Amino acid sequence: MNKQELKTTALSLVQKGKGLLAADESTATVAKRFATISLECTEETRRAYRSLLLDPSGLEKFISGVILYEETLRQENEQGVLFPELLKKKGIIPGIKVDKGAKDLAGFPGDTITEGLDGLRERIAEYKILGARFAKWRAVIAISGHHNPSCTTIQANAHALARYAALCQEGGLVPIVEPEVLMDGDHTIERCEEVTGWVWHALFRELAVQRVYYEGLLLKASMVASGKACPKQASVQDVAEKTVTLLKACVPALIPGVVFLSGGQPSVRATEHLNAMNRLGSAPWVLSFSYARALQEPALLAWRGQKENLKIAREALLDRAKKNSAACLGEYNGEL
Repeated sequence: MNKQELKTTALSLVQKGKGLLAADESTATVAKRFATISLECTEETRRAYRSLLLDPSGLEKFISGVILYEETLRQENEQGVLFPELLKKKGIIPGIKVDKGAKDLAGFPGDTITEGLDGLRERIAEYKILGARFAKWRAVIAISGHHNPSCTTIQANAHALARYAALCQEGGLVPIVEPEVLMDGDHTIERCEEVTGWVWHALFRELAVQRVYYEGLLLKASMVASGKACPKQASVQDVAEKTVTLLKACVPALIPGVVFLSGGQPSVRATEHLNAMNRLGSAPWVLSFSYARALQEPALLAWRGQKENLKIAREALLDRAKKNSAACLGEYNGEL
């Protein structure tokens, strides 16, 4: 393990005023997104969409790294340049999603465990040759009634995240650990706070047990918020205060940065939450973003699979990236 290299890459991913573009959707997820614009999901349409996202001039002003899907790591743009090489030329760090998705946890209805540890050491070695410098693994924690999530799923996913992180660091990739507490459901913000605290405590305890180097990893966190179906939705300020307070209680200060997922929030609301957190000040880590739909959706709707819409679609992507860059600094002043 080269600790200095890992630390340097981790710090580069959370540069001041920059965040991550999550473009690691599986083929099945891309097909669902394309269905919203009545576009067939083929290898060529996926390549065209990835090119829309990764090729805009000026993207590097706001984006420090991009999480890619394995297919994209091997694809080229129209000029025959591999996407990882395209990103590196812009000064953007290529990353890769390495987990194999969440499956039902046997014996625990409603709970899941993320798979993909088998063969991971060998895949990491290959991904590094292909240009990746960091990786991401997502665990999925659902809140349902008083019984889910179980202690078993929290511990099992924490263990898997830590094993993945240790393998990444051994292979020279910075691990992003993502224990997502889903916003689906009618739970209150207080219930979300309780469950998220359990998850983060379990994760960092397991990372320590497995000797993961804190300064060479990033946390991709869900925000402490009301469930989408909760009758009482917490304010932007409440979400910001509860999220940062819980982070301070659970997350070691040695971690270089926390990059938030949007979790299906509307694009503008995700930006508002990040901005409110950074306006609180005094956090020991950089608070940034690692958004997928919250960055991509305006571009996808503008593009609709038509070449003539490429310019306006890229402008929509850059606009959202610029606004989230401002939110990283606590300088976002609302939609114009």
